[in-house]
Amino acid sequence: MQQYDIAIVGGGMVGLSAALAIRAVADLRVAVIEPKPITELSAEPCLRVSAINDASENLLRQLGVWSLITQQRHQAYRHMHVWDKDGIGKLDFSVADGPHLSKEKNDIGHIIENDVIRKALWHKVEQDSGIELINDTITNMAMGESEVFISLAKQGALLSKLLVAADGANSWVRQQLELPLTFRDYDHHAIVATVNVEHGHQDTAWQVFLDTGPLALLPLFERNSCSIVWSLPPEQAAQMMALDPAEFDKRISAASDGKLGLVTLSSERVSFPLTMRLNRSFVKQRAIFIGDAAHTIHPLAGQGVNLGFVDVAAFAQTLEAILQDNAELNDNKAWQKFSRWRKSDAVEMMAAMEAIKQGFAMQAKLPKFIRGIGMSMLNQIKPLKQLMLKHAMGQRSDLPPLCHYKQDL
Repeated sequence: MQQYDIAIVGGGMVGLSAALAIRAVADLRVAVIEPKPITELSAEPCLRVSAINDASENLLRQLGVWSLITQQRHQAYRHMHVWDKDGIGKLDFSVADGPHLSKEKNDIGHIIENDVIRKALWHKVEQDSGIELINDTITNMAMGESEVFISLAKQGALLSKLLVAADGANSWVRQQLELPLTFRDYDHHAIVATVNVEHGHQDTAWQVFLDTGPLALLPLFERNSCSIVWSLPPEQAAQMMALDPAEFDKRISAASDGKLGLVTLSSERVSFPLTMRLNRSFVKQRAIFIGDAAHTIHPLAGQGVNLGFVDVAAFAQTLEAILQDNAELNDNKAWQKFSRWRKSDAVEMMAAMEAIKQGFAMQAKLPKFIRGIGMSMLNQIKPLKQLMLKHAMGQRSDLPPLCHYKQDL
């Protein structure tokens, strides 16, 4: 029976980065259990993308992955334009407005396909002899006093001193351990697709607030290509999904006020419900929860995966402290501290997303001229805009060491 120090359930972006982060701070034997092996990138962009901020970029740099990503498809954005549909209110952010952590920093963030990030992480993990990738499905697990027993569908069983659950929003591990969950339906569905934009994306992340919810157009690696995330009430999302492509093109071009010219579909459309989930605790027995297995938030500001990457860095920092103290890997006091830390950060992010969402909902009840004046006044307050941009870029002093800037390793 194979034995490991740490077994990670889930080989997505967060799970794979966790494996590399563990190896960056400790010479431990790690297993990553993932039923879906990596596949070659398709010629067309992946529908699911992430807005990678400074903190996540710095983590990926220190894990030696950022250079692999930037050799593939990615797009830096240097501006953000947020506006109120059919009103005069707008907010403009530029990289020139923000603080910078390095001389080479000349962007606010990067829009990168999830598959591109995962492929780079997978490649790096394959090169590490201390990590074993196990393409299999877990059929059962049991928590012992000193180890976790894991049964696999094809490859028998394995033992691990600690288990990391990075298996997504519908975490199988969370269900098995019957971990209490705070749950809220946002009563919105997100439509995602790739579109062509007539006037090009202009290295800008665009977001318009409509009465029905926000529409984001995120720049992709081709100058006339964007990824859309359109948040709508379920009934309206279903109606939009049922439209033929030509009619959908008209609707999205109108919704974006023609700021990017004619917008046309270049991919299929996919819709999924938006739900807030928060584990009551991020730790139970020998299991540690990170990423979407611990929390999911509204995609309003594209912070979901960034929050997961900070989980990874915080996990590595906690693990390193445990080993330096010569404590057991299952040090309850240390992991409970980690749980409080990461839960507090997730709650703060959820509250911020809710405040933005409710703020625009309240503004929608005001006359358009009045709410437009309010946004335009905010657009002129440079210190407040700098603060907002700093948070969006993930530039915080309280982040774990792996989230601070260093040259790519």
